[in-house]
Amino acid sequence: MLLLSLAALWAGAINAVVGSGTLVTFPTLVALGVPPVSATMSNAVGLVAGGVSGTWGYRRELRGQGPRAARLVPMSVLGALVGAFLLLHLPASAFEAVVPALVVLAVALVVLQPRLQARTRRRLEHAGVGPRGSLTGPQAPPAPGRRTQVLLLVVTFLVGIYGGYFTAAQGVLLVGAHGALLLEPIQRLNAMKNLLSLVVNVVAATSYVLVGFDRIVWEAAGVIAVGSLVGGALGALVGRRLPAAVLRATIVVLGVVALVALVVR
Repeated sequence: MLLLSLAALWAGAINAVVGSGTLVTFPTLVALGVPPVSATMSNAVGLVAGGVSGTWGYRRELRGQGPRAARLVPMSVLGALVGAFLLLHLPASAFEAVVPALVVLAVALVVLQPRLQARTRRRLEHAGVGPRGSLTGPQAPPAPGRRTQVLLLVVTFLVGIYGGYFTAAQGVLLVGAHGALLLEPIQRLNAMKNLLSLVVNVVAATSYVLVGFDRIVWEAAGVIAVGSLVGGALGALVGRRLPAAVLRATIVVLGVVALVALVVR
């Protein structure tokens, strides 16, 4: 119980900053003798609490993103439902074969985010597009075009599928993909990541409770909930104070760690 508590505390913290806490708690549950599918379900139920505290900790960075959240949250819900269905009906090998490639892509997008955003900003400024799509100064991030909004919806849906099936590193995928499409500071991207990851975890956990109630190890889920709740609050407290370059480097490093863990698992 002590080992699982410490793992949950760490998982909640890194979920708030990056989003790969499952790679801490899931192996811990398996090492303690919990079957893999039951470990996935119990872990998803427990980590909801950490998602709540992490999202609340980033509430200031979520200000002004309400309209975008209203569009993206339904896509996360739909994706999570599909992912939960896949977990309950398909063999793990059918989906996990593509996970390492997705994490590599996400890490690469996080690394390239400043260059991608700079290129997009230069293109918009050359076209005379300023803040929120107006023809004035370029100080504020312009509103994304229709094509970008469609890509955001599609990407969020696909990451939701992945998160509903196996939550590890979904935060890296979200930050990487959204950062390549939006001219937003990485802390605001991280705040939206926390919200969408929480939505996916809530939907997945609810699906597991309704369909596989007897396969969830509730004692373990309770321990993870308490530990991740504290860890999420601590992670948000630290993560919000990190400079953009340091936060980006942290995401890349833990993304690589997640990749290695997924490959050798």
